[in-house]
Amino acid sequence: MEVTLQPAVTTQDAFAVPRPIRPLPVPWRDPHTVTPAELKEYIGFLERACQDNPHSADLRTCLGVAYAMNYEVYKSMDALEEAVKVDELHFFAQMKYAELFYRLRALERAELETARAVELAGNGWELSLARRQLQDIRQKRRDGTQRPEWNKPLK
Repeated sequence: MEVTLQPAVTTQDAFAVPRPIRPLPVPWRDPHTVTPAELKEYIGFLERACQDNPHSADLRTCLGVAYAMNYEVYKSMDALEEAVKVDELHFFAQMKYAELFYRLRALERAELETARAVELAGNGWELSLARRQLQDIRQKRRDGTQRPEWNKPLK
């Protein structure tokens, strides 16, 4: 069975509902099943969509996740930072931004950003997701599993 890559939202519908509940696009359901060619195609779509909708934190968050899946850390960081700037109250933009620091083992910064995500959680599921990440970060800090603090820009 062949699965074609379809965007979850067209660029015209991006602002129709502030935070619609919809199934995740194919790459985010199981990132291990996405081929590099499909990921590259999806990144291209998201880049164009971000140009068409510069004020969409949802699109920029997806772009940041796609870059991270493609091991492009600096581009991922830039996209997620922009998503957080575009909408400071967007839970998933903040959560994914914090998660990137967590995965890079910049745990002090990850803890700070995850604490902000806890404050933005709008329901029990989001709160449990952020609290679990915060718990993991604190455990790793106690165990000494961290890199030096990032106090300089990545560029």
